Parts: sequence; C-alpha cells; structure tokens
Amino acid sequence: MTRSAPARALLGLLALALVCVPFYGAWRFHEFRRTVAAQEAPPRPAPGAAASRERATAGPGTRGAPPVVLAYHDIGRDSSSRYTVTPEAFEAQLAALAAAGYRTLSSAEFVAYLRGGRAPGPRSVFLTFDDGAHGLWVHADRILARYRMRAAAFLITRVVGSHRPYYLSWDEIGRMARSGRWDFQNHTHDLHRRGAVDADGHTSSVLTSRVWLPGEKRRETEAEYRRRVEEDLDRANADITRHGLPAPRLFAYPFSEASGNGSELPTNPTLRAALDARFTAALTNSSDRPLPAGRRAAAAHEVQRVEVTGRTGVRDLMAGVERWTAVSPDACPAPLTRPALWRRNDSSGTTGLGALTGAGPHPDRAGYAAASYRPTSTADWSAYAVDARVGRLRESKNNVGLIVREGSLDPLAVALSFSYVRLMERRDGRWQEVGRRKLRNAAEHRVTVTVDGDMTVVAVDGTVQIKRSGAQVTGGDASGGFAISVRNGDPDGPRPRFTSLTVRPAAEGAGPGKASRHG
Repeated sequence: MTRSAPARALLGLLALALVCVPFYGAWRFHEFRRTVAAQEAPPRPAPGAAASRERATAGPGTRGAPPVVLAYHDIGRDSSSRYTVTPEAFEAQLAALAAAGYRTLSSAEFVAYLRGGRAPGPRSVFLTFDDGAHGLWVHADRILARYRMRAAAFLITRVVGSHRPYYLSWDEIGRMARSGRWDFQNHTHDLHRRGAVDADGHTSSVLTSRVWLPGEKRRETEAEYRRRVEEDLDRANADITRHGLPAPRLFAYPFSEASGNGSELPTNPTLRAALDARFTAALTNSSDRPLPAGRRAAAAHEVQRVEVTGRTGVRDLMAGVERWTAVSPDACPAPLTRPALWRRNDSSGTTGLGALTGAGPHPDRAGYAAASYRPTSTADWSAYAVDARVGRLRESKNNVGLIVREGSLDPLAVALSFSYVRLMERRDGRWQEVGRRKLRNAAEHRVTVTVDGDMTVVAVDGTVQIKRSGAQVTGGDASGGFAISVRNGDPDGPRPRFTSLTVRPAAEGAGPGKASRHG
C-alpha cells in the first residue's frame, strides 16, 4: 500500500524528532551546567557544635536591640583574597550565631525597621554579601539552609553571568530567590570600578567622583555626573526587576566609599540625593562616625556594617557583633571598671584608661588623653545622665572634659577646671562656648550631665550651673553617648583624673527599647 504525501511528511518529522531530541537534551544540559554550577555539600559542623546550639538570653541592657549588619563578599576555597571566607569558617560563624540565639532578617524586615518599625530583637543580624560571587550559590546557600538563615546579595548587574564561574548567573540567582533564603539589592550596574578623575591620571571611584573626559580634556560637569549616576542606578534596578525579583530598597557603596577622591564632605551631596530618591538606606563598611542600624543611621540614610573577612575568626565575629549591639544606659553602671568597653580617641596609640584615671601609663608628661565609651553601642542614646568625680585640678594648669551626644551632629562638651565650668557646642567644625560659670575653687569637683531629648543640664557639686534647651538638630541626628578627656599643661604637676564615673537612664528612660522607634 502506497503512503500518501502527508503521511510520508509526518513520518519524516517523527524521524527527525527522534534524531534531534537527544541532541537538544544534551544542549539543554550543557546550558544548565554552564549557567547553574553544582552546589557543594556544606561542611560538617565542628564537634560539639550541635550540642551547644542553645538559644541564649539577651544580655543586660540589650533586649529589643536593633539588628547588627554583617558584610561578607565571597565564600570559597583556595583563594588568596582576604575577602573570601572558607565554607568551614562560614559554617562555624553561623553555628556560633545560632548558638547565641541570633536570627537573620530579610531585606524587607530590615527596611521596615529603618522606616520606623520596632526593633526585631532581642538578637538579630542582617547578613549581606557584596558583588554577587558564585560562591554564594555553590557554598553559602546550603550552609544558610542548614541553619534556616537568610541573606541579601548586592549585585553588580553588568557582570552577572560573566567571568564564569566567578560571578553568579541569572539562573542561579533565580533559584536562590525561589529558595526563600535570598533577596537581591543594588551594588550598581557598571560603577564598581575606579577611573581617572584628572589629566594626571589620579583615580577614584567612578560612582562617587566626576570622571575625566579625555576626548574633551575636562572633567564631567555636575549635570553630566548626576545623569550618569542616575542612569546606572536605574539600569541596575531594572536589570533586577526584569528577572522577576522585587525592586531593590537598599544600596551598598562600591569599596564602601561614600565620597569622591579629595572630597571634604563625608558624602557626595549629588550622589546622596540620587540614593535617597531610590533607596531606604545605603550600606558601608566605613564611616566618619559610627552608624550602627538605628535612629542615627535612619536619619543619615546610611548604615555601617561589621566587615567579615577570611581572617575573621568566630571569637572575632561574636566580639564584633557584641561591640555593635545597642545597649541602654543601665547596661554598665560603672564604666571605668570596664576599660575594654572604651575606645581611646586621642593620638597616643595606646589603650586602657590609666591616663584618664591617674593610674598610668601616661604617653607624655604633659598633653591630652581621651576615650569614648562604647561608641557603636550608644549611638542612639537620647536620655541619660553621667555622674563623675574628678580630682587633681590646678588653677590654669589642667582640666577635664566630658562630651555628651558624642558622634551626633550636635555634640556638647563640658570642660571642668579648678574654678570654672564651661559648656561648648560644635559649630562649623569648631568648639564654640555657649555657657560659663564660676565655681568654688577646689582641686576636686563632682559633675553631673543630664541629657533628655533636646535638654542638657550641667550640675557641679550638686548645683545646676548651665542649662541648654533646644538643639541644632533633632531625632537620630542628635543622639549619642559620651566621652571623657583630661588635659595637662604642667609636666611637673599632678595630672587631672577621673576618680569615679556612673551612668544611668534619665527620668524618662532611654536605650534600645525606646530608641527603636524612629522616623
């Protein structure tokens, strides 16, 4: 029986399909292997880690504290980069966080907090990864799954799928997003690099600086710079949403640089305006003042992270998290007894409080010594009282200082000497005296400084001497802890010293619980 032409055509198509299907399947498998790397099984937990994974209770003065933000880059093996953490180290770090009772936040939860929501504590961390390296998929993803944690990856969208296998592919990103463990934020489209900013070839971040145009032998104009930056940020957001992912609400500065080469400003104002129009906050690993997640950071639209590198051990990580965890003024009533909680901020290069308490060592026979109390843990303090006793004061020879609202945009300094007390505020980068009172001449005095909202009260020897109401700034811009200092002008005389110091909440209370609501 002779088959018809249509039948012969159908049989031909079936035969062609039988021949092609295996080749198509092989091609699809090759494409899958090319764009989706095999994940590596997570390392086995260190012996005893599971047994110790018990939920810890929040420490004194930390309940309801804001989250601590951790900054990673890549997870991988056999890398010479200091920014690559091994899978074993990452597993140990997450095990330690889990054992201490920490939970991780999604970007949506973190953004909601920055926009005024309550602190998600008592113990929470926001894990972030810059650049979008493929080690997040190959290694980090399954370790996160083991501990039921999640993280945010900040993508340089131009390089997604390029330089394989170093960067993630969009297929890997899609699978990570569908796992519920990852969300994706903006790290620029093509501005994570340095470029020339003048005719001599000096370079800076092309995000934060106006670049040199060699063809026209000039730098970009401000308008050209603004347009280039805005187009890049919008392109990165569009790349992410085009792949079915939520629009980014957070941004991470390339190189953690917020200002251009040679800028005297902490943040480029043109860039700041572009970021504020698109994101809730920008993240950095360095800042001219502490900006832990909280009221101060929300006001600045900028959050400082704790950087984790290949040299960060578990103890280092947990110490960093503790150092950045907000505490209330009653967390340590007698701070001079805990010198490890202080940070020297003079030029001596020394540690400890001996130069301020009279115990020594003293870096110089005459000079200046200063230290800040827990600057990253007290950034959101707005209602507290510091009570100090000082001694060995000599007329016109030495004095002691107490700074409140330290690290804010409106710090106040109290200078106490043998016969005077002065109150100074910071204006145009310089200390300006706003009040002075004569005291009973004495080598020893007791000073109490109370901060409560926009009111600051200075009392010496039990009598109110100076009141300052109002502030140059408000809200998170005005919050901050305290620092102390001693200045000695007579190398042959006794050095002034703090003999005691206590801190407590002001009448209305303060600390992380109150400071967790902000606008």
